[in-house]
Amino acid sequence: MIFETHAHYDDEKFNEDREELLASMKDNGIEAIVNIGASMDTTRWTVKAIEKYPFMYGAVGVHPNETGNMTDNDLQELAEYSYLEKVVAIGEIGLDYYWDEPERSIQKKWFEAQLELARMVELPVVIHSRDAAKDTLDMMKALHSGDIGGVIHCFSYSKEIAREYLNMGFYIGVGGVVTFKNAKTLKEVVEYTPLDRIVLETDSPYLTPEPNRGKRNSSLYLPYVAEAIAQIKQVSKEEIIDITNKNARNMYKMKEV
Repeated sequence: MIFETHAHYDDEKFNEDREELLASMKDNGIEAIVNIGASMDTTRWTVKAIEKYPFMYGAVGVHPNETGNMTDNDLQELAEYSYLEKVVAIGEIGLDYYWDEPERSIQKKWFEAQLELARMVELPVVIHSRDAAKDTLDMMKALHSGDIGGVIHCFSYSKEIAREYLNMGFYIGVGGVVTFKNAKTLKEVVEYTPLDRIVLETDSPYLTPEPNRGKRNSSLYLPYVAEAIAQIKQVSKEEIIDITNKNARNMYKMKEV
């Protein structure tokens, strides 16, 4: 059974058929889903959803592009949620320089604050880093984030940067991009990364794998990701599914699903 480590079922793109879609997961081989908070509102949605859906777990946090109006009260609210039984991570947090807002100093402030929160509550982190390779890595090293652990979500950097994170004990999140013909760098990273350090993710509703690229993504498309990794690693798709399931449980410090 597949373990989906990163999805956003709070997204409005699921409003019309969310219940039906989620109800179909188990019959389609999806054992567990971690819904990832990206703002205070989506974090609150996640906290309610993990109570409603037995197979769903949650990460609580504020995405770098949503930190412009973040407050200390928000941080305290995240801390309170972090003690819920089915909250398994702080995230997604990090740096995103693709957009100009909010300014980088604000992103860094709340990235550091949420990293330290994760350390305090002893949860792993889900890291978002876009066009910010050096600053993300520098901050995580300076803050000894290897002691916290977690995943570099939707990994998009070089094999050399992957090596740095692997040496810190982090997992590499691999999603639909690995199926793209022009994803040479990511395929090199997957080839380089030990199998026990890879986890499956979709970032649903985004980054839909081939052959459905351009459509709304969902966890139901994860077999395409597993197949692409299997071809790179020269093992069976079933082995990829089994190993990445175990990896996800280890990463999120879950004994059972």
